Amino acid sequence: MSPVTSSLHEIDTSKDNTYSTSILIANLSSPVDYHVLESAVRNATRSTKDRLVVILHSMAFANQGDLQANWFEIQRLLTWTYVESTAVAQDMDKVLLDMDVLLRPPHIPAAAGSTEDKELIKEADALYVFKDDSDTFSWWIWRSSNPIYISEPTSWSGSHIPLPPDADKVKPSFPIVALGGTFDHLHAGHKILLSMAAWIARKKVIVGVTDDNLLVNKANKHVLESLARRADRVRSFLTSFKPGLEYDIVPIQDVYGPTTVDPNIQALVVSKETLSGGAASRFHSAGSSHHRF
Repeated sequence: MSPVTSSLHEIDTSKDNTYSTSILIANLSSPVDYHVLESAVRNATRSTKDRLVVILHSMAFANQGDLQANWFEIQRLLTWTYVESTAVAQDMDKVLLDMDVLLRPPHIPAAAGSTEDKELIKEADALYVFKDDSDTFSWWIWRSSNPIYISEPTSWSGSHIPLPPDADKVKPSFPIVALGGTFDHLHAGHKILLSMAAWIARKKVIVGVTDDNLLVNKANKHVLESLARRADRVRSFLTSFKPGLEYDIVPIQDVYGPTTVDPNIQALVVSKETLSGGAASRFHSAGSSHHRF
């Protein structure tokens, strides 16, 4: 038996809320294979009280030309993972559980993790890996002085949801991408939106965060986080999700948000709820000296 596998333990699914912070790390052959994560995500969520970080490695996350995963594939992967964990947490009345999904290129066996990931493992109380990945992530295992649990990939025989007919027409990336929102008490929906903006950005992401003076009439304003707090959490998440990009976090003073900040914005990422505002921003940009995006 190798020194690495000898430190692994079977998951005891009867134990809930055992650890404050946990990390689940796994290899994915493709973004469409997210169903193999089901048991691991559920078990890690049950055992975690405060924060769960899911780190997924795949060649599709390497940003190497045609190898880069499709926008729709990444969106489905992120949405499924966040929803799966959130559902378990809500069933256990853990509505404040903080969960991040981070995408990384293939991990070199026995190699040291990135600077950002090294910091994450220092904070973790437990590490979850697939049994077949234990050698690949041996660096993580050797560095962790806390319990390490193994999980088997969930078997799945269903068919994958087909991509939209025009999926191959979506441009894979843009130099500068913008988005906006209130981002109060950063949650899974916010993180998916931010992640997708960072995913398609090559150089910079501009995030407009609604200024406090635009929220004076908002319901339950007494529990709203300050602009500084919201901006800090947005920057912290984006830096973890895709290190190396430039992140410009700016206050939103009007409906056009961050689109008036930089004339070189090529793409705007919006949710269905903010689509009308995005259309207004696009119209405003087209009618000004800014380029159409």
